[in-house]
Amino acid sequence: MRPAARLRLVLTLGWLGLLGQAGAQQAPSGGPVISFNGSLGAKAALLLIDGEAKTVTVGDSVKGVRLLSLSEERAVIESGGRRQTLVLGASPGRVGDAAAAANAGRQIVLSAGPGGHFLTLGSLNGKSTQFMVDTGATVIAISQAEAERIGLKYLEGRRVLTQTANGVVPAHLVSLNSVRIADVEVRNVEAIVTPGQMNYVLLGNSFLSRFQMKRDNDLLTLNLRY
Repeated sequence: MRPAARLRLVLTLGWLGLLGQAGAQQAPSGGPVISFNGSLGAKAALLLIDGEAKTVTVGDSVKGVRLLSLSEERAVIESGGRRQTLVLGASPGRVGDAAAAANAGRQIVLSAGPGGHFLTLGSLNGKSTQFMVDTGATVIAISQAEAERIGLKYLEGRRVLTQTANGVVPAHLVSLNSVRIADVEVRNVEAIVTPGQMNYVLLGNSFLSRFQMKRDNDLLTLNLRY
């Protein structure tokens, strides 16, 4: 298995139980609840079907779900005669869900994970990363290690000082061309790159302020304002 494939699998395996629980509780009646949670090379996808993890090869069917094609961040499946494109890390949904289709590109639904944190896969400038929602952060916060991994030219950004748990440290203020979660993309988003290690990219208010936010128990819904 290629390193990139192993990384995508590791990043998503931890969310299988969480996503399965959210789908079972929230999805409307209809076809199976399906989400795309990783790829094993170019020919096999890790799908969550009604809360059960299944490895499906392109052209094969499992539990009535056929995998038609696969790319790094999308899987095209067919179930019950209906075709649907699944985005890596998106919330589970039923095939043919009209409400989900109407909100495509404008709504993000997240489930609370351990400790009540809202975590999700996404991308910065087209490079995959993991986010944690942080309503207390003014802007998106990225560690230098993560910025270097995704090829962000943060040294070209404006030098600033920022307060951290370890005191005041130098940082770089940058503008991100694209921040994407599932099929929702926001462009020209301010972010700060700080020294030290962070397990996640903190999804701060430079991104969150673009949305109307609603929390219902363990679900957080973000609806794009414009």
